[in-house]
Amino acid sequence: MSDKISTTEDPEITKMRIDVNELSKAVIGCAIEVHRSLGPGLLESTYEICLCHELTLQAIPFERQKPIRVAYKGVKVDCGYRADLIVDRRLLVEIKAIDQTSAIHDAQLLSHLKLSGLKVGLLINFNVRMLKRRSAQSPGSSGGSFIVALCSP
Repeated sequence: MSDKISTTEDPEITKMRIDVNELSKAVIGCAIEVHRSLGPGLLESTYEICLCHELTLQAIPFERQKPIRVAYKGVKVDCGYRADLIVDRRLLVEIKAIDQTSAIHDAQLLSHLKLSGLKVGLLINFNVRMLKRRSAQSPGSSGGSFIVALCSP
């Protein structure tokens, strides 16, 4: 029996996934730097602005408070949904400053991913002593949206 793993995945998809993984690591590094400098206890908007500044310092392109439109029967409507950040047109970042994230926050990120057409998102809660990583994949998806949440354990 061979130890090699074969796959039929398109090499371009693999390359894109690696690029998104590297982008995610860079954004997580920026978030850690912001958290290290500021600590917990501030407003969400403060962390958002500071993370944007850190992304700018690292020359990572982003859009802040990007509207997410809902497609309904061929019409795109603005229902007030906003992505805190869309980084390099490939990574959705949702920022929180709350005691603890819950399933509703995961659901919000997954909904934003679905509506935006993006596949990868970060849920970052700055109101913790130390940022920790946890991962979750949308239920019932095979290769669907994937989120990485940075929050308390």
